[in-house]
Amino acid sequence: MNLFRSKNIGILMGGYSNEYEISIRSGEVVYETLKDIFNCYRIYIRKNEWILKKDNDSYTIDIDNFKIDGLTDLKLDCIFNAIHGTPGEDGKIQKYFEDKNIPITGCNSYQSKLTFDKINCLNFISSKGVKVASSISLSKSENIDIVKIENTIGFPCFIKASNSGSSFGVYKAYDKEEIINCINSAFEIDNKVLVESFIDGREFSIGVISLDGVTQVLPITEIITSNDFFDYEAKYEGKAEEITPANITDELESELRLLSKKIYDLLKLKGFSRSEFIVTEKGIYYLETNTVPGLTSESILPQQARCAGISLKELFINTINEAII
Repeated sequence: MNLFRSKNIGILMGGYSNEYEISIRSGEVVYETLKDIFNCYRIYIRKNEWILKKDNDSYTIDIDNFKIDGLTDLKLDCIFNAIHGTPGEDGKIQKYFEDKNIPITGCNSYQSKLTFDKINCLNFISSKGVKVASSISLSKSENIDIVKIENTIGFPCFIKASNSGSSFGVYKAYDKEEIINCINSAFEIDNKVLVESFIDGREFSIGVISLDGVTQVLPITEIITSNDFFDYEAKYEGKAEEITPANITDELESELRLLSKKIYDLLKLKGFSRSEFIVTEKGIYYLETNTVPGLTSESILPQQARCAGISLKELFINTINEAII
């Protein structure tokens, strides 16, 4: 007898951002992995329309009260969050289901909001003694002092929309003319923009998960891209080499593992996450944390889990159990 079969699981995918299609890919992988284990319902999220699908049938969801037209008696035991970007990573969808007392995978609304906001997250992490790049925060309502940016940050530098994922709204500028265009483009995505110094070093991505109640650091991935940086094209169109496990010294591996676990604990995360770092001769610099990383078999975190001997099925069942308990 399949004891999981009695559980109704809603798998969220889609969202309101440029990461919609990426999220659909992740959500479909979750569905295909779990559909023979739980009663799985795919839930496609758009700004003004939520649709639940069971097999080939579609049902409209009343967003205000989460009532499903035609399936009013359906009670979901858990929501599996596979939405990248807003509202899946910025705390909005977590708050929605928290208010309805429906468990949802991953961290809570406060942690989600904190980690998605690059400026606030970096300020918090740096206050705990972790190295981060020099940066300046900009608001859309203020005058931009390019001379101050040049003197404080220098060129080249990164311009990042504070609330965005999958490298949308991330640009690299080499001079004053470029930075103005990049800042304006970033402001089209968010009202807050981070201008960050360029750090020339090796880039690493580290998945940290909670497995059977124990925080576990997954094998480390080094990212080597043929693009100017690890942008959207590099991430999703094969323009980067992802080496797992990374070819690094035991000493560096130990330092990266300890730091990534420290960040997971400092941010009070749950479920799975992936943090990014740059390593130079001066030390390890923290870049950001993703609390809903890509979940296709080609994505970095599933690669790392597979390297650690953890299947997608085990990974997904574990995060559901963690949410329900």
